[in-house]
Amino acid sequence: MGLVILGAMGLYLLISVGVVVWAAGYARKNGKSAKRWGWTAALVMYLIPFWDWIPTVAMHRYYCATEAGFWVYKTPEQWKQENPGVMETLVASKGAPSQDEQFDNGHKRTTTYLLNERFNRVVTQQDISSVLPIIRTEQLVTESKRNEVLVRYVDFASGNSVKNTIGPPGPMKFWLHISSCQNGGQNKVSLRVHLDQFRGREK
Repeated sequence: MGLVILGAMGLYLLISVGVVVWAAGYARKNGKSAKRWGWTAALVMYLIPFWDWIPTVAMHRYYCATEAGFWVYKTPEQWKQENPGVMETLVASKGAPSQDEQFDNGHKRTTTYLLNERFNRVVTQQDISSVLPIIRTEQLVTESKRNEVLVRYVDFASGNSVKNTIGPPGPMKFWLHISSCQNGGQNKVSLRVHLDQFRGREK
């Protein structure tokens, strides 16, 4: 796949050079500014594949700055104090069985993983735009009996969509790919630590 993409990019570059040379030559023959026509043709050929790069990066940074993060509303120790003796009885579900739901014509997907008798992990992925390929991911640790959110994690990725995880932009526009926000990796580790504490004992 990588060779195919590199080949396509090389071919497009050759075509672009040819278009720029032709535009400059056409302008020169017709008494127009060859420099202006050449640069205009180069800009058009650049924007055909890359028009969404700057908007995608800008919007990704905006959402990372305004919405992404990691929040603990109630620690395992606090929950244990409110529910004495219960945490020790919880048994981790084998394989973490899940329930899937789709919304917004496939642009939003929620998967609920059943950690044990009292705790769930709820993962929601959503396309935030129909134009720019940016995915919002929210993960929650919830207490099922009270429907209470204990831990919340929000992150953003770009370069693909929830509805179409295989087709374009996908691998074809690899320059749009950003796996997470700046602190996304660290926040994901913190989430994993809390998940392990709420998971319960292995049977």
